[in-house]
Amino acid sequence: MRLSMNRLGAPASLPAIRPSEEHAGRDAGAPRSRGPRFMFPVPPKGHATPGFTLLELLVVISILSVLVSLLFPTLARSKTSAKRVRCVNNLRQLGLAAQLYWDDNEGKTFRYGGSASRNGRLYWFGWMGPGNEGQRDFDATEGKLYPYLKGRGVELCPALDYFLSSLKLKATSATYGYGYNFFLSAPVTDPPINVTHLKRYSETACFADAAQVNTWQSPASPSNPMLEEWYYIDDSVSQPNGHFRHNRGANVVFCDGHVGWERFVADSLDPRMPSQLVGRFRDEILKR
Repeated sequence: MRLSMNRLGAPASLPAIRPSEEHAGRDAGAPRSRGPRFMFPVPPKGHATPGFTLLELLVVISILSVLVSLLFPTLARSKTSAKRVRCVNNLRQLGLAAQLYWDDNEGKTFRYGGSASRNGRLYWFGWMGPGNEGQRDFDATEGKLYPYLKGRGVELCPALDYFLSSLKLKATSATYGYGYNFFLSAPVTDPPINVTHLKRYSETACFADAAQVNTWQSPASPSNPMLEEWYYIDDSVSQPNGHFRHNRGANVVFCDGHVGWERFVADSLDPRMPSQLVGRFRDEILKR
């Protein structure tokens, strides 16, 4: 085929090539390409893809360690705060139950108890059978406040560690983690105290975080002091029974129903187990 040349010696024009002629040499059955092809590099056989170096792994581990060390105190404080909130709610329920009891009994308070009943002892928190420490039966349904609480669930403080190796149970299981103000309990020979006669009703404690150190009932001994639940709070110096387990303080519900946080009296911590923070409440919130 001859091409006509222009004056510059270049072909004047080229014949148009039809699509059918452009692909005439291709396999008729081959699929057409729908777009550009991208080629990805493939590592040669026998060569692994590059990963982290030992130095990079050590840097990552160091960063994670720093983050954990920063977050752990915050998480621990959050857990401690949550326990305190639950304890406050427990005490608020106990305070409300006590007020309902007083309303049904013309303002008369209940006694701490300890009277003989069914071969055991009947207390404000329930009946406890005879036997050795940690082996007694316990029945909470005979407690003074049980009908108002409609069951159990608020009597144990979440901050009292029942898995502590140095904790001694009074019954076969946990009973109560709070103590009743002993000064609201009249002697058996006297008539019950009437809350309407309290001089400082809103400043008088009703229940509080309680525990004491035991050295005289097995498995406790003078050489092996143990922490135990305790069911009243008073002003005893030799045997303190306030348990300041919430950030070195204790929760207290007062007779008017509000809950406060109290510090222990200076120099009142029991030296037999100082780490347990068992001490005394101030007299102003105990004595009526």
